[in-house]
Amino acid sequence: MSKRLRQVRSKKREGGNNKDRKIHFITAFIFCFSFLASYLSLPAYAFDIKGLQPLPPYGVFSTFSAESLKQNKIGLGLGFEKSYGPNFNRTIFQFAYGLHDRFELNMTLPYVLGWQNRVDGFEDVSFGIKHRIMDEGTVVPAVAYILTVSPPSGKDEFSTDGGLGGGLVLTKKVGPFKGHLNALYSSPQKEGLKDEYLLNIGTELAVAHNSKVLAELAGRKNYFKNKIDLLEWRLGYRIATTDYLYTTIGVGFDIKNRNPDYRLLFSVSVILPREKRKMQRMYEE
Repeated sequence: MSKRLRQVRSKKREGGNNKDRKIHFITAFIFCFSFLASYLSLPAYAFDIKGLQPLPPYGVFSTFSAESLKQNKIGLGLGFEKSYGPNFNRTIFQFAYGLHDRFELNMTLPYVLGWQNRVDGFEDVSFGIKHRIMDEGTVVPAVAYILTVSPPSGKDEFSTDGGLGGGLVLTKKVGPFKGHLNALYSSPQKEGLKDEYLLNIGTELAVAHNSKVLAELAGRKNYFKNKIDLLEWRLGYRIATTDYLYTTIGVGFDIKNRNPDYRLLFSVSVILPREKRKMQRMYEE
């Protein structure tokens, strides 16, 4: 074989290899672009739907207490949350009513502002009933269950087209500490979404007769992925400004490299009608 012929064949092989590399590069680029585009087109992956929340002081941030409002008591709450990474704000209106010393009706209505710098709107309104079936004993905790329902009422970006759920609540006091454990479940109605599971642990430490230090560890497998997408540590402080008005401040830190990176929490709640204090009269003979 002549030297000239070998050179021609070598150039053809090099040209074919270069062509194959270009095809592989273009294929890989299209695949990566398609994956990234499909991922970015699902903003709900990075959005944590709030759902039913406990009315202070009957819980720790998102962790319910087995304690309830007294019969015929009404609770109103207004909360504000500012999240970073992604950046958005959320206001939360709450209502609760004591049907009985063991039964409590709850309602939570969140409103989101500035999601992706452009989307505002309501999430689905959530209703729930909490029933304490066992009071706290010397060893055993107080036990309650929760049933929830969410009508399809929110903006598309924040709605699951409604849903049903429930869960178990445990509360135990040891000295100045009070601990709560929640295991909650929710099934959405929107096609393509998955069941959500929540496991929250909350503690309260009484530091004065009218104030408490709060701590919470919140874990969640959300509607969009079959794995834990949220693991967050929250710390805060609650003060009873009066015997019927409660102010809570807090901060949450992500500990699993998920969204949001951190958030600031603030809420004010009022319990009505206020308790009438009994006056003790002193008589001198």
